Amino acid sequence: MNFNIIGYLIYLSITIFIILKVGKICYKNGNIYVAELIPNHADICQKINQVLLLGYYLLNIGYCAMTLISWQKITSSPQLIETIGTKTAVIIFIISVLHYTNILILTKYIHKLIK
Repeated sequence: MNFNIIGYLIYLSITIFIILKVGKICYKNGNIYVAELIPNHADICQKINQVLLLGYYLLNIGYCAMTLISWQKITSSPQLIETIGTKTAVIIFIISVLHYTNILILTKYIHKLIK
């Protein structure tokens, strides 16, 4: 049995689910947040939020796919679980850093964009 193929399928399933779910939540709530930052500019708010979502998906799904080439050969079930857990934790960490970075950037620099 090839543990790497099983690991890839499990890892991609978990991470893509997490990425899509978090993206959907952030997009829905982000509309409200961005609209509060830029009152009376609903069209700009929508476009900013769409660009953020697209960038989020591309970056995270691309990173997930790229990490597959760095996996070592998996020879046992415990190693499979450890590898999936570690790689998934890295993705979750990256998502959280991106989220807070986006909030910081939007909060700090949004008024310069609309003037």
